[in-house]
Amino acid sequence: MSGDRINEFGEFRRRMNERILSQDNQVVRRFFALDTQTYKDGALPGKTKEMLGLVASLVLRCDDCISYHIAECRNAGVTRDEFFEIFSVGLVVGGSIVIPHLRRGVDFLDQLEAGESSSA
Repeated sequence: MSGDRINEFGEFRRRMNERILSQDNQVVRRFFALDTQTYKDGALPGKTKEMLGLVASLVLRCDDCISYHIAECRNAGVTRDEFFEIFSVGLVVGGSIVIPHLRRGVDFLDQLEAGESSSA
């Protein structure tokens, strides 16, 4: 997988979100706002909510969602050991069909960590 995947993913997501939200559609705007609000600190900390989002994304087998939640989990301070516990929950709940998505997710995490260590 390309080392540019992280940048490409972030740029595509930013560009398309901007494009989508530029339309005059209240349903789409409200859904995006609801998604943003969902992951803020509340009775559960945002970090926990991002971990839950990652498990759900693994089970639903959405590679874009998995990448997004891995990045957000990293931003929230999730450690590598915590990631592998999250991955194990997603794998047990979702079954062996999750394995290809787990591979791509771990590759994305490895790239994030490599980028952080090279910029330090």
